[in-house]
Amino acid sequence: MYKYHFEKISMNPLTGKPKEDYREKVVQFANEGWRLHQMFAPPAYAGGQSAFIELVFEKEE
Repeated sequence: MYKYHFEKISMNPLTGKPKEDYREKVVQFANEGWRLHQMFAPPAYAGGQSAFIELVFEKEE
């Protein structure tokens, strides 16, 4: 059985860059025993630009 944690990182609508460093989040959660399961950025703005990145972490219970 696994448990999951969802972390959302907002994107700057003008530059299209993340407002936080997602790599630091991955390392932070890995140090706590979580594994990155999935990362996605659904299109939200005109031209397909994303409003956020969703990181999904899993950990065995």
